[in-house]
Amino acid sequence: MSGEVTDPDLKGLGSWLEKHLPGFEGLAKADKFNRGQSNPTYLLTASSGLYVLRRKPPGVLLKSAHAVDREFRVQAALAETDVPVSQMHVLCEDEDVIGSAFYVMDFVKGRNFDDPCLPGLGNTPRRAIYTEMNRVLAAIHSVDLAAQGLLDFGPSGNYFRRQIDRWTKQYRASETGTIEAMDELIAWLDENVPEDDGKRTLVHGDYRIDNLLFSEDGARCVAVLDWELSTLGHPYADLAALVMQWQRPTGPEGRGLAGVDRAAFGIPEDKAFIDDYCARMGVSGIRDFGFYLAFAFFRMGAILQGVKKRALDGNASNPELGLRLGASVPEYAAGGLDAAKAV
Repeated sequence: MSGEVTDPDLKGLGSWLEKHLPGFEGLAKADKFNRGQSNPTYLLTASSGLYVLRRKPPGVLLKSAHAVDREFRVQAALAETDVPVSQMHVLCEDEDVIGSAFYVMDFVKGRNFDDPCLPGLGNTPRRAIYTEMNRVLAAIHSVDLAAQGLLDFGPSGNYFRRQIDRWTKQYRASETGTIEAMDELIAWLDENVPEDDGKRTLVHGDYRIDNLLFSEDGARCVAVLDWELSTLGHPYADLAALVMQWQRPTGPEGRGLAGVDRAAFGIPEDKAFIDDYCARMGVSGIRDFGFYLAFAFFRMGAILQGVKKRALDGNASNPELGLRLGASVPEYAAGGLDAAKAV
């Protein structure tokens, strides 16, 4: 965490929560988590316990971005499913309270891993963590949309066509200079969108190890975090995004597995993980996975370009980190082109 929040917008938060959240009392402080580049997140310490608040960032925002109302809705809908989420408490869309919309949920105690190498763990617990990641991903994609009231959580039609159009617009709106590889990747994706195969599930949108909390004494996932990009769409987008992350360099910013001897670490190779996922989902395999991987590189590049733009505009959650992450956009574009060549 980065210390106590002194933002004057939070002064009225305690009294508002005491009126709208049953049992809440005695807000003592709000500490801002220093992780994440999208919706600022705070640990609230009150006499009634610990809570977590997520809010839209201040300033001018891209259209449809930072939808905390959607985050709240989907996690509330998943409360009785096999997908582990925090308990949702209250959504506030009145920007006068703290300056932007926000929601409050339970604080979930657990372990969070930034590094997919899982340093400090042995091979057996590493393998168990990856097996659990696979199980939870399949659980997300197996949610009964009708039973959970999520049939209208996203539009119908070709998900990849829609996403490529959306993120191209987002990228252009936050563009700070020409990146030729990104332009080439956008053109390739635009020309190679697969036909809609009818697969339509809940998708998380940013599924990776650092958006999961695990139990303190084992591999059980106790909460999936950061649902900002969730929608209804194609499940292979989530799977490809996870595999894409593993292609990145190791370390606190790359957070990848490039160059790692996975067998020596007890970490599954991409194919083994994909095969395990396919078995859970009852499919025989995935054709042209390179397209989905190229799309994942493109979308993350577009997201990080937005992070860079917010940092330059002065309304990023962590401006210094935002600029460093934004500098990696050309690398994501190059990775996407490499994946495209494998199709």
